[in-house]
Amino acid sequence: MSDHSDQLPTTISGFLAASVVHDADTAASFLTEDAVVVDQGESFRGREAVHAFVRDAGSEFAYTTERVGAHRLDDDHWVVTLRLEGSFPGGVAVLDYRFSLRDDRISELVIANHGS
Repeated sequence: MSDHSDQLPTTISGFLAASVVHDADTAASFLTEDAVVVDQGESFRGREAVHAFVRDAGSEFAYTTERVGAHRLDDDHWVVTLRLEGSFPGGVAVLDYRFSLRDDRISELVIANHGS
């Protein structure tokens, strides 16, 4: 029997699928009302601010996103590692998306360079 402990909750996989295609409405549906996203040190607080972040983040660049890892810390905390490749400065980025869940919704997401 295989261990599915690192299988992503649908809340996180749904959010990531929506955010990759800048579907802010769908992505926001996976968030708590008071959700916080921290991207490279910049904070976005509340569902509206995060909605705008998902809609606009990286939209000036063409890039592909590949999930290269997912790690369950506990029931409410996950780290998903994504590799982005595209027309942004540097061309390749490996980022850790650190999710905190509350009541089956994302309450916090911290995006940082992998391993930092």
